[in-house]
Parts: sequence; structure tokens; C-alpha cells
Amino acid sequence: MLRFFKVSSLFCMAISGTFAQNIKNNPTSNHGNKFEQLGTILPTANEYRTASGAPGSKYWQQKADYNIEATLDEKNLMLIGKEQVTYTNNSPDKLNYLWMQLDENQHDPKADNNFFDNNKMSPPMDYNAVKAMEVNETLKGLGDQILAVTDEFGKPLKFTINQTMMRVDLPKTLNPGSKVKFNVKWQYKIGNRMEVGGRGGYEFFKEDGNHLFTMTQWYPRMCVYSDFQGWQNKQFTGRGEFALAFGDYTVKMTVPADHMVCATGECQNYAQVLTPTQMARWNKANMNYSDVTEIVTLEECAAAEKNKSAATKTWIFKADSVRDFAWGSSKKFMWDAIPIKVENKKVMCMSFYAKEAAGLYRRYSTKTVAHTIKTYSKYTIPYTYPVAQSVEASNGMEYPMICFNFGRTEKDGTYTEGTKYGMLGVIIHEVGHNFFPMIINSDERQWSWLDEGLNTFMQFITEQEFDNNYPSNRGPAHKMVDYMRLPKDQLEPIMTNSENINNFGANAYGKPCTALNILRETVMGRELFDFAFKQYCNRWAFKHPTPADFFRTMEDASAVDLDWFWRAWFYDIEPVDVSIDSVKAYTFVNNKEVPVKIDTMRIFPKAKDFEFVSKIRNKEAGIKFLVDVDTTLRDFYYHYKPETRSGVEKKAVNRYENIEAVSDSAFETVKGKYNYEIYFTNKGGCVTPLIIQWNFKDGTSEIDRVNAYIWRKNEKNVVKTYSKNKEVASILLDPYKETCDIDEKNNTWNIKEPVSRFDIFKGKTVGRGQSTGGNPMQKAKAK
Repeated sequence: MLRFFKVSSLFCMAISGTFAQNIKNNPTSNHGNKFEQLGTILPTANEYRTASGAPGSKYWQQKADYNIEATLDEKNLMLIGKEQVTYTNNSPDKLNYLWMQLDENQHDPKADNNFFDNNKMSPPMDYNAVKAMEVNETLKGLGDQILAVTDEFGKPLKFTINQTMMRVDLPKTLNPGSKVKFNVKWQYKIGNRMEVGGRGGYEFFKEDGNHLFTMTQWYPRMCVYSDFQGWQNKQFTGRGEFALAFGDYTVKMTVPADHMVCATGECQNYAQVLTPTQMARWNKANMNYSDVTEIVTLEECAAAEKNKSAATKTWIFKADSVRDFAWGSSKKFMWDAIPIKVENKKVMCMSFYAKEAAGLYRRYSTKTVAHTIKTYSKYTIPYTYPVAQSVEASNGMEYPMICFNFGRTEKDGTYTEGTKYGMLGVIIHEVGHNFFPMIINSDERQWSWLDEGLNTFMQFITEQEFDNNYPSNRGPAHKMVDYMRLPKDQLEPIMTNSENINNFGANAYGKPCTALNILRETVMGRELFDFAFKQYCNRWAFKHPTPADFFRTMEDASAVDLDWFWRAWFYDIEPVDVSIDSVKAYTFVNNKEVPVKIDTMRIFPKAKDFEFVSKIRNKEAGIKFLVDVDTTLRDFYYHYKPETRSGVEKKAVNRYENIEAVSDSAFETVKGKYNYEIYFTNKGGCVTPLIIQWNFKDGTSEIDRVNAYIWRKNEKNVVKTYSKNKEVASILLDPYKETCDIDEKNNTWNIKEPVSRFDIFKGKTVGRGQSTGGNPMQKAKAK
């Protein structure tokens, strides 16, 4: 939807969304020179947001403070609450109404989001699939019930509910620099999130008859009113996440007395809600920087699961300068903690988990939280909050100072390697969201990639510093090749609006993560990238950045012209596919330099022989990997090494089998030099740097790197000539697979393609089981 903004100079931001959509609808169209500046695609700089990417001299943002009281009725699965909101208008505009978000109405049976996606029967249809189609029955009774909206003196205010949005009409205009206080009373039936979906709700454990509650998007929350789009009141459909204002929170939660509560912020009354023994452990944990301290043990949880208390306790939490508040409550929670220091400020890293996850979480979770906070603080901004928590809840979702993750063992306590790394990855990712978007507070509903993509990129860095052999699913460029190979009508620009993305995981997480890794390792280099990335984080901490602010800051702080890169990776869909078309060697004939024709052969480099560039550079940088610093994190899977084929030597770079050079007589030296002219074609359309590896006949190799600007005058074909001191046996383009090239088969020169298993099979049979006779390997080679 094209939106017209109040600030006319920022109308171009809407245009940029249309531009991206046009590319999606017509991906083969020519958009002009790929190296032209983005120009009017970006919004015009102004006094709120500068052309350098920094907040302007008159930058402003609103503030929303909350005082909330909530009661969890476990027996009836209800949440009853009331809140007072203090809203400060820091804008230059007069406001006659306010908008609030009622995200729980996502589960209202009448909500549009339950009906506007395609669905079809895909046999076999099981019970759960059929039940999911019975929306009115599945979601019966769910959704927010707004009981009252009043001013600070209790006088009713007019309000209007439009699905997940509520407009509160003010009795008088809220002028710039003024505040207004108002109250909201509400309640809703808590849904079983394992059945109806969503981020908040409860999980029921049949074995012991207990619940685990994750209370998220649980109270009416203020929408963002900003300089670049006015009210962000786009409906919540379950995908595009949140745009929220910063504020200070005081929250009182009344829950069953046998529950443990974890929440955003710091608890103000542990002495009243914990047992003396637990309180003593908490005090010990605050002083024990050397190891994780258990505060609630497995034995205490097992005992609590057997009984149900009719009494209640009220937990009080406070959190300042946060954009949201979430909490968990259950009698099943174990709890452990360890403090760390971030620039001499103490941060309590904690985990809450049921016995079903104890085998993994007790060993890994809290230490992973600490590692994440330290690593992100090193590359972004120092973590500013006093707490960071990981809660096992069989899902993955993030909120300030608290996140919900997964990772449970089998009943016998064992776990697979996939479960372990899946758990570590989701903990790192969700804890990392404390930085993007909880502190660097972008609009997730408009641009998912600006928090998910940046966070996934930092997740990759953190995983690689956990263990240099960490099997990261996203980050290395070669991991995105399969997606980029898709037909163009299945691809879409990163700048696509959150609600309109088809392949959400690839486009909002994987592709921007890959793009940033290419930017860091291949285009800019680590030193320039890391400085500029930090500048962006520092400029926009506790503010509302947009994509233009990110793009501009990265250029402003590095002196690297990146408009071609943003155009290629964020606004377009063309893939990288550069081919080596031919190579000519030159010699002198009759005192004239003439080309000597050389036949070429190719190979598809094998993944087993590959080590991506980030791993190599981390070793060179002397990174201290967490599994080496803390060897208690080494489990069976760390020590277990699957068998490899005997006789295959693993080397650091470019180990390819069956390399056969052309005849020595094809190369001639000119004044002690060997001269080569390489012809490249940009088949994919996305301009990219050239990384050329020369493999010499003496067994050595070297790499030349060419800036992407080589394509600026001819985006289709380029030629590069080199003079080498040694004779070249073969040439390989993109040896570390760092550019996301979708066709590696055309990246080589003078390397013979090895015999594949399929070729061997074809050599054994002709037609229906007729043997060819002879040696199948020889026949395949002969072809």
C-alpha cells in the first residue's frame, strides 16, 4: 500500500517501496546504470534526519510510560489487567487522538488475518490440519476485551477498535511538549499457543498437569508516532512485528504462589516472593562471576509440580527506557544465573527452563546468553540494560531483557547435534534482539530486515566466535546460493514490506545477513565495516532508524561508495553469476606480442574441501573461541569427528581433485614474465568484486582482488590482464565462495571436471541394465 506521509520531503520513502515492488513484478527490466547514486530512491534529508545518516538537530520521538497491574488466573486461563499510560508528545504536531495496539485481537475469530491467506487441502489431512480450518471453533472466546478507557480522573474517554488497533479520542488537543495520562482496563482468555499459534499464551504439560505461561503482547501498547510516517497503525497480522515507543515501566503481576516469574527489567521484591534459601542463592549468584549459580533447582521444581497452591503472590518489576515488557510464569521453572561485566557495568545473565530442557539449558543457556551479550557489545554498542534472560518455551521470540527459546532433550536426557545447535542458534538470535530492535529501535512492521537481517548477521559473528567449527545456517555467502538460483518470479527485493514477503526466512533473515557478510569480508573489509556499523548503532541507540539512515551512515563513516551495493542487494533481485569465458596467454612472435590459443576445462569445487573466508580470518585475527576458553561447553559432538575418506589431505585453501594442466608448451615467458588475459561475463546481472586465485605449477597460489567498480563502464563484459612471475596451472574465481555466485561451474579455467557418481553409474549401464563392459571409470574419463 502506497502511503502519503505528512512530511512531504519523505514521500520518497513510499516511492522506494513501490520501486522495490516494481522490480519484483518486472525483474528483467533495466533500471539504468547500476553505479548511479540512489538519489530520489532515498528520502530527502531534513532537520530530523541528516544526509550523513545521523539524527538531525531537531530529531524527536515520543515517550510512553506504563504503570500496569495484572492477575494471572491459571484455573480459568484468564489474564485481567489495568494500566495507566503517561504519553509525552515530543513532536512539533498537535494530536487529537492516540492509537494503541491490541495484538491479542490477532486471535479474534473475526479478525481478517485469519482469512486472507491462501490455503488448500494437502492430503493426507490429519486431525490438526482439519481443526486448523475451523477458525471460529479453534479461536472461540479469544481476543482482547476492553472493559474501560478513562482519563486520569476516571472520566470515560471515547475509543474505537479496528481489529488490532484502538483509537483513543482525547477530550482536548495534546500540544507539543505536553503530556496526557489515561487508564485502560482489559482482560482476555489466554490461548494455547501450541494449538492456536502466536507468540504468547500457555503450553500445557499433560504428564504433570501444569502450565508454562509466556505473556507477550499482553497489554494495550502505544503505537509509534514518528517524523517519517506519522502514526504507525498498520494492522498486526502475525508476521510484521512491532513498532514501539520507549518508556519506563512499573509492572505488578499477581500469580499462583508456587509459580516463578521472569520478566523484563529487575524484580523489586525478591525478598518477599522467594524462599530464604532461594534468596540466599540469588545473593550468591550476584557475586559469583566464575560460574553459573542455581537459584531454583530441579528438585524444587519436581516437588512444586506435584501440588497446586490456592494462594497468590505479587511480583513487582521495573524497567526504564524499554520499548516493551514481557514475562513468563510457571511452577515448572528452574532458574540459574551468572553476572558479567560490560564496560564495568554488571549484567545478570539468567535462564529459566522446565525439567524437559534441563539437560541442555543447565549446561549451555546462561553461558550462551553471556557470550552473546559480550560479543554484540564488542561490535555494536555496550549493552545498557541490567539483565538478559533466556527462557525455554518451545518457541523463539524476543522482548527487552527477556526472550523465549527452544531446546529440549529426549526423555532419557539425550539430544541430537541438530537440537543442540538449533538451541544455541535461537538463544544467540533472540538474546541478540536486545540490540536490534530493542535498543536500535527500527520499525519491524515496515522493514523486517532492518532488525532481523542485522541481528542474523551479528548472530553469525557470535556463533563463529563461540566455536570456529560452528555449523552456521546463515551468514556465509554459499548458504544463500540455492535461494538466489530460484526463478525471478520467486524472488523479491529485501526492501519488500514485511507483510508482502513470500519467502520470509530467506528474504528477511538470510539474504540481508549474507549481504552484510559480503560487505564486511569482501567489499569494505573488516576495519572499515566494523567502524561504520558501530557508528550506526551508536547514532541510533534508543531512537527510531530507517533503512536510509543505515545506508547513509555506512557510507558516511567509511568513505566507500555503496550505492551500487544497496541497489543490487536491497532493491533488486539479480543474482551474482560471473563466468570466466576464456584465458589467453601472450608471447612474442617475430617481435610482436600475439595470443596463444589454450583450451580450457572446468571443475565444480567440492564442498567438503571448502573453508569459508570468515573462519580463516577469525583464526588469523586470533579470536578466542568460547569452547576453548570454557571447555565445559565441549560435549560428545565436539569431540566426535565423522570419518573422512582416507588419503584426502585437508588444507587451508583450494584443495581440488583431478587437477590436470594443459601442455607446458602452451605457455611462453616474456622477459621472465607469464602474461594472461582473462575474459569475464556478468551472466547474473548483480555486479560484484572479482576474487581471482592463481594456482601455479609449483604448487603455490595467490589471490588478486578487483573492486566491483570494474563493471561501472560495461556491466556485462570485462577483461583483465595480469603478468605473473610463475607459470600458472589453473585459475579459480571466488575461491572462498564469498560472493554468492550461483554457478561455480563457470568459475574455473584449466581444471578438469572430476568423474561424478552419476557418470560412473552411466558407465555401468546402458538402457535397461545393459552392461557397457570394460572399466566404467575409464569410459567416463574418455567422455
